[in-house]
Amino acid sequence: MNAQQFEDILYERRNAAAIITINRPQRYNAFRAQTVEELIKAFKMAWADHGVQAVILTGAGEKAFCSGGDVKQRAETGDYGPSESGLFEIGLLHKTIRDIPKPVIAAVNGIAIGGGHVLQVLCDLTIASSTARFGQSGPRVGSFDAGFGSAYLARIVGEKRAREIWYLCRQYDAEKAMSWGLVNEIVEPDKLIDEAMAWADEIAEKSPTAIRFLKQSFNADTDHQAGLSNMAMSALDLYAVSDEGMEGANAFAEKRAPDFASKVSHH
Repeated sequence: MNAQQFEDILYERRNAAAIITINRPQRYNAFRAQTVEELIKAFKMAWADHGVQAVILTGAGEKAFCSGGDVKQRAETGDYGPSESGLFEIGLLHKTIRDIPKPVIAAVNGIAIGGGHVLQVLCDLTIASSTARFGQSGPRVGSFDAGFGSAYLARIVGEKRAREIWYLCRQYDAEKAMSWGLVNEIVEPDKLIDEAMAWADEIAEKSPTAIRFLKQSFNADTDHQAGLSNMAMSALDLYAVSDEGMEGANAFAEKRAPDFASKVSHH
């Protein structure tokens, strides 16, 4: 698949960087199954291209980096829509961001919420626009990420803050995210891609093999979390279609407060 064949994303080579842009601004760059599949293909294109030494992941428009799984799609069809493989491969996307032996830089241009926040958490580095907003939303919309999105997040910000982020589903500004270690640098919105490119250009001056070993070394310490991620994805498959899980999606689509308590199956 070449760059022209993508529908939900954009792929661009600039200097020694591949810039991958989630291009669904009308849905706040939420991902459906097809989006995830295209992202995986784009990361593999960057992986295979010896001229690429860093990848920049960003979102189209000024409002959103990525707002996570497309909850509207879920409310409409009960799933994340069709894909070539027939699978919703968000777990594989997480693994691909970690496994590509090149640093991945999140250029967070707006809201990074829910599954979109997990993506920026998984990136090696994060440059944030001053307008960026960070946070999880799963427990509010009938979803969760009990794999990298929680366990690895705790490695970055510490246990108390990671639990706060997930239990309360608040949104945090770029300054707060930076003070918590979620973000490497904050710049004005019009400087975001330039700054991400400057970091990518610096990486490009370094030995690709040294960087590859370093990334794999950093990852080795948390690779067991992939097993938790697989188990969490299986749990999510069951939970998402339960009365309680669908109440979250339906309430979101209907713009009302969810009534989870009446839907809980007590164990």
